[in-house]
Amino acid sequence: MSGDSVASVNDPDRQADAVMRAARVLVGVIARSVAEVEDIVSLPQLRVLVLVASRGTLNLGQVADALGVHPSNATRTVERLVVAGLLERTEDPADRRYLALELSKGGHDVVERVMAYRRESILAVMENMSPTSRRALARTLESFAEAAGEPSEGEDAYVLGLPT
Repeated sequence: MSGDSVASVNDPDRQADAVMRAARVLVGVIARSVAEVEDIVSLPQLRVLVLVASRGTLNLGQVADALGVHPSNATRTVERLVVAGLLERTEDPADRRYLALELSKGGHDVVERVMAYRRESILAVMENMSPTSRRALARTLESFAEAAGEPSEGEDAYVLGLPT
């Protein structure tokens, strides 16, 4: 790009283009992280694992609501994960109609593998930046996430950034 850098220009279109360029890098990291486990789980299954990993014990209705899918779709996806040993399903002694879903060790390992790949990939890119630029990037992305309403932690913060 000739002339002024995007950071010093007050043109919203150029600023948006810069964000979209960086987003392509992050989408690539996410896509490759999903490919790391595609022999183990499908993308919908990974979304369920990540959801349970980030929110803790859930029931089928909560999974369906959070993912914006019909309960029958959630049931099929969860059943496959239970059969694969990646989710554990237990009855609540106080309410036998309630089935609690929790990650098994295998499910936890899948989620950790994806997250580790993402972290390593992002750190590899950031190693090409100066410490000052890395700090500025972190501050800017935190501000961007806050402006978008993305929680930093808690029950609504789950990986993959797919809206509910």
